[in-house]
Amino acid sequence: MTDVTDVRAFDVCGPLPTGVTVLEASAGTGKTYTIAALAARYVAEGTPLDELLLVTFTRMATGELRDRVRERLVSAEQALERARAGAPPDGDEVHRLLAGGSPAQVEARRERLASALADFDAATIATTHGFCQEVLGSLGIAGDVDRDGVFMEDPSDLVDEVVDDLYVRRFHRQGGPPFKRAEAYRIASIAVRNPGARIEPSDAPENSVPAMRRRLALAARQELESRKRRMGVMTYDDLLTRLDETLCGPGGAAVAQRLRDRYRVVLVDEFQDTDPVQWDIMRRAFGEGGATLVLIGDPKQAIYAFRGADVYAYLEAAGTAGARATLQVNWRSDQALIDAYDTIFGGARLGHEGIVYRQVRASHANQAPRLSGAPECAPLRVRVVDREDPSVGTTPNGYAKLNPARRHIAKDLAADVVELLSSPAEIEIRSDDGTPLRRERVRPRHVAVLVRTHRNAADVREELEAAGIPVVINGAGSVFATPPAREWLRLLEAIERPTSTVRAHSAALTPFLGWTSEQVATAGEDAWEDVHRRLHEWARLLRVKGVAALTETI
Repeated sequence: MTDVTDVRAFDVCGPLPTGVTVLEASAGTGKTYTIAALAARYVAEGTPLDELLLVTFTRMATGELRDRVRERLVSAEQALERARAGAPPDGDEVHRLLAGGSPAQVEARRERLASALADFDAATIATTHGFCQEVLGSLGIAGDVDRDGVFMEDPSDLVDEVVDDLYVRRFHRQGGPPFKRAEAYRIASIAVRNPGARIEPSDAPENSVPAMRRRLALAARQELESRKRRMGVMTYDDLLTRLDETLCGPGGAAVAQRLRDRYRVVLVDEFQDTDPVQWDIMRRAFGEGGATLVLIGDPKQAIYAFRGADVYAYLEAAGTAGARATLQVNWRSDQALIDAYDTIFGGARLGHEGIVYRQVRASHANQAPRLSGAPECAPLRVRVVDREDPSVGTTPNGYAKLNPARRHIAKDLAADVVELLSSPAEIEIRSDDGTPLRRERVRPRHVAVLVRTHRNAADVREELEAAGIPVVINGAGSVFATPPAREWLRLLEAIERPTSTVRAHSAALTPFLGWTSEQVATAGEDAWEDVHRRLHEWARLLRVKGVAALTETI
């Protein structure tokens, strides 16, 4: 097991990783850059692109990773093409590494990269769930998956039915059940959301309430699985559990060998978001048979339960890895800010001895501060609200009052931003290598405010607007609360019941039909008949051809 306090710096131009390697990567240290660079190096050195597996945890991240890997392959191939023509290598360290060697070696690398680009669609860059689905589909009957099955993104309604049936079956003859139905639903939901977790206490007395809760959780898992199979539906978590069960089963060793024969190198991004089932799949498939498995993530983020991660799964993976390294250059922050964070968090263990705060350094381009001339140029400041302030006040228990404190903070923040924007402060814009390009006066677009809740965002916006500072909120509201979403809801309600007069009138007032209130009030039967006919046609189109066809027709 690797000592968590003794982790070497990772060099993207060093020896290519083999076996199981964990790379710790804090925010801003270039996780995606490193993965793309490693992918280009593996391909250039002889690993065919179709034997390279890249896994991440969200669809959006998958799209970004695919683009970045392709861009890296293109730039590397072009750099080697220039090297073949006798041009000196550019400033990219990976390009310089690949351009080193004999002309025959360089040409072989270039040909491999060109071949990979020509067949880039063969690259497997997928989410964990997408990878599991592909594997299960390729295993035939051994994969335990219905090819005609339908995916259910949210099984909460089905869980609701299961809990009702189990609860009534068990307690309908008892005058007072030991726990309410709401608690039963919560127990069942937690159990099915975490299919790999043990349910405790296993040694509770037979008729005790803890034993009843445990039996309910186990029964909910079993009954939900039975109903899903009868209905021919699957959740995305089922892809994980069924592949895990396949790898654990009698033919698991053969399945794992097939996967290792297919993928020689596996790169897993955002590995801190893993859970025990996902790690079990990666360990059995690639971690125990000589394949190369590189796990890249920020362990500090593994402590956040809301991300769905399991910190112990990460720690187990890190503890069993043959090598452990860290990315030590932060490409976003100035050195002074990094020094300030080191002062606060240096030597900290974040919730577990295995989760260590790692010190990093800024890139060469960001060694000197980019902000100058500000009223306060300190890279990090901590401001404290005095509960004795008249604008805040205290509760009977002596704590600051919540809402007044929020308003006080928003006002203080707005005043601080006004002072900054009123000063001669400037931002230095630099090239990637640190060369100064120009200086810009600090403007509102240079300032960002991060908040925890939509309520906080609204308070800050109100104070900034009152101070005359233009402000835009990003991500501070639900898309379903926007006017376009309400218009779509009216239309979809009308399409659901095309014969409804009330819904047809409501849909007519949307931009999709564009009627005015006067038209709705004075339209004759022929006009309304045309509206109902159109709604029927749109309903048929949505049912037969889907949302894209409906949108195009509208």
